[in-house]
Amino acid sequence: MKSNKTIHVFIDASNLWQAQKSKGRFLDYQQLLEHIKRQFGLNRIKVFYYTAYPAEGTRTYSLDAKHKFFTFLKKGLKFVVVKKELKRISIIDEFGESIQEKGNMDVEMTIDAIHFFQSYDIAIFFTGDSDFLALVSYLRRRGKKVYIFSSKNNISQELRTGANGYFEILDLSEHIWGKELQHRESKGV
Repeated sequence: MKSNKTIHVFIDASNLWQAQKSKGRFLDYQQLLEHIKRQFGLNRIKVFYYTAYPAEGTRTYSLDAKHKFFTFLKKGLKFVVVKKELKRISIIDEFGESIQEKGNMDVEMTIDAIHFFQSYDIAIFFTGDSDFLALVSYLRRRGKKVYIFSSKNNISQELRTGANGYFEILDLSEHIWGKELQHRESKGV
């Protein structure tokens, strides 16, 4: 029997990408949603997907597929997609000048988890970052059930034990995994 409770899922795309690379396969997000609904016996679910993406012209490949994927998540699966362009930072060290890119979405995830607090009963975080322990503790003290989905390669011990439960994403049912990852061919120099 399905419950009237609501789940909000907060996906840190960079953390989930690490799990997909470890598995060597893409996640099938539709199947993942169905898995979560079955696992928790709920059918009211809202998913937030947080990602940073490279600026146009900073890659040797087209970013069209990435933007089509974001559109699929929004229109096809009704995810709330929160995205921002990667910040490019010039670094000068003993090896010369280089560009470092940063796209941390922790603050955005935290703000949404607190902003929508009254809208859900269960929070699921796809992340492994120990910085989220304070948020997890805050939500639990206020009566929310909180679960973490991550991979053994990318989870802090504090976060694994600080939630109501932890799920090893690499061990989830094979049907949530889609096609195999294909490595981009590098352009010859």
